[in-house]
Amino acid sequence: MKDSRIKFAIIGCGHIGKRHGEMIRRNPEGELVALCDMAPEATLGLEAFGNVPFYNSPAAMLAAHPEAEVVSVCSPNGLHATHTMAALETGKHVVCEKPMALKKSDCEALISKALQVNKNIFCVMQNRYSPPSLWIKEVVHKKILGEIFMVELNCYWNRDDRYYKKGGWKGSSELDGGTLFTQFSHFIDIMFWLFGDIKDIQAKFNNFTHKQTIQFEDSGIVSFNFLNGGMGSINYSTSVWDKNLESSIAVIGSKGSVKIGGQYMDKVEYCHIKDYEMPVLAPTNPANDYGAYKGSASNHHYIIANVIDTLKGRTTITTNAIEGLKVVDIIERIYALKK
Repeated sequence: MKDSRIKFAIIGCGHIGKRHGEMIRRNPEGELVALCDMAPEATLGLEAFGNVPFYNSPAAMLAAHPEAEVVSVCSPNGLHATHTMAALETGKHVVCEKPMALKKSDCEALISKALQVNKNIFCVMQNRYSPPSLWIKEVVHKKILGEIFMVELNCYWNRDDRYYKKGGWKGSSELDGGTLFTQFSHFIDIMFWLFGDIKDIQAKFNNFTHKQTIQFEDSGIVSFNFLNGGMGSINYSTSVWDKNLESSIAVIGSKGSVKIGGQYMDKVEYCHIKDYEMPVLAPTNPANDYGAYKGSASNHHYIIANVIDTLKGRTTITTNAIEGLKVVDIIERIYALKK
């Protein structure tokens, strides 16, 4: 009987690559057939993956595994475009970790190639699956809040020397790209998903505590107008002492106000809307725990399930390549104000 499992390969075997691998292995309709990383296999802690073939070269892995249908790109940010293009050119679907690329033009080239070879690019924006995110999407989509007046996105995290390791890629302009790309693109995606594109951008940036470890800002204040009406701001920092403070979004509309907060935008802290009763939401999954620091919600199993369900014709992509491009475009336009 033909094996109907969707076969995956992974480029990049750090924290996120291993999480992809574990979620693929846990899904009964997924199979992990190959792993790739530039680092020596013995240094990566891949024992849990047993005898899955390992490669140091993406080209060698792709050539050796024509049966792989999907490639998860979990390499450093600045390599996402190169590795996604290589996978598409060998006829694979791609699951690309955020950000899709570091330049809008690279995203456009990837979308063009994906259309040419009739393959999908699944962009990883797992915060969309959190119950508060799904709830506020419905509230905004159904105009329960009425006309949107103001949106405030606050992201205050800790990323210190426990995170920025000497000799690593994080903190590099070329491979990391900046705080908005690496730490906070998930939340910019949520904002775009809810309220659309922005214009009339103004911004201030500073590097308070990372002058020896990163090549860009650790903090910023950004203000703008939405194309669809209303105004917004993003206030962010990775200079918070010791541990994350919050990731929150507050929305003021003509019929009410809401705030989703907590360290990872995982709790509805305030809901006061005309003629509306707040429903009981399902619990949010815990944050990804990397020891000294924590990241966004641990929702990667939803991503892998969406890939498999989409390829089997049961659903559609949760975050498509155009949406991935728009997040990169917004960040690129914000960072252009540094110059």
